[in-house]
Amino acid sequence: MTKGPARFNYYLTKIQVLLTKAATQKNPALWLYKNDLRTPMFMLEGLAKMYACIHNKKRFTKLKVHFKLLEDSIGAIDYYDNISKDLSANKNSPATIITYLQAQTREKIQSLNEILAEKEWLATTNNRIQKIQKKLAGADWLKEEKEVNAINEFYGNAIYEITEFVYAQNCNFKDIESDVHELRRKLRWLSIYPQALRGSIQLSVNKDVPEELAKYLTKEITASAFNKIPDAGDSNYFLLLQQNYFYALSWMIAELGKIKDKGLHAVAVKEALQQTSNLDDAAAYEKTYQLTGAKQPKVEQLLADASAVCKAYFEEQNLEHLVVGVKKIK
Repeated sequence: MTKGPARFNYYLTKIQVLLTKAATQKNPALWLYKNDLRTPMFMLEGLAKMYACIHNKKRFTKLKVHFKLLEDSIGAIDYYDNISKDLSANKNSPATIITYLQAQTREKIQSLNEILAEKEWLATTNNRIQKIQKKLAGADWLKEEKEVNAINEFYGNAIYEITEFVYAQNCNFKDIESDVHELRRKLRWLSIYPQALRGSIQLSVNKDVPEELAKYLTKEITASAFNKIPDAGDSNYFLLLQQNYFYALSWMIAELGKIKDKGLHAVAVKEALQQTSNLDDAAAYEKTYQLTGAKQPKVEQLLADASAVCKAYFEEQNLEHLVVGVKKIK
């Protein structure tokens, strides 16, 4: 029994429903942004990323490019839209900055509309979804046991790459985007794969909580809908992850996310200032903090905060304890 095609088709079907509705809208890209096309695109990108390392590398790498292009485009809209809305609520925000951010939002929306048309996502016949399904039909799908073992190896390699990324700079972060945001992206994939695989990854329950993990197992984390793993269904084999370490991973992703959002907020305002006035980096940041007020931490402090939580988490070797191994249902 092969499970790969069903996973892709589950999300492709969701996306096709959204695209069909979007095609009737005056502004398809804006509609898709508001109706969360990004989540199923994340899942498909995660699946393609994984399968490119398991089999048919060229085929799935090409598919990943398509999925990532849409996901990144929606992410760019989200970035400028949310920051412009935040600043619009601040009476001290100069109109020129808000106008710039709103213009960037419209530009990213238009860019997505162009991609949707150019890549034939909205076409009624021979559209991008149908072309993807043809590609998937010709893939060398593995039987369940071999596939889950390959997923286990992939997961281990992903964890190794993350630890190498961290240890290479010893958590001394110097940039919000290339350090903090990049680490969070890498960690987040580890939490996306269990959702995307729809049952082939499960969590083991262990009531004994190591002392160093207790701080991560907050009610917000343990009760989060993002940490509810799809049921194993008819799976005979699955990869088992240790539940408490998975929760710790989720906490880390959330914490870096808060730091990243605050940092990118400052970076976006700085960008807007420099695009609308003649300011160097230092002067632009100084003006940014004046505009955003005391609630906006300085980037240097955010980098220090991210470094601190990173060092604590990785010194405990939490990722190394995440994977339990492949299990077979008797």
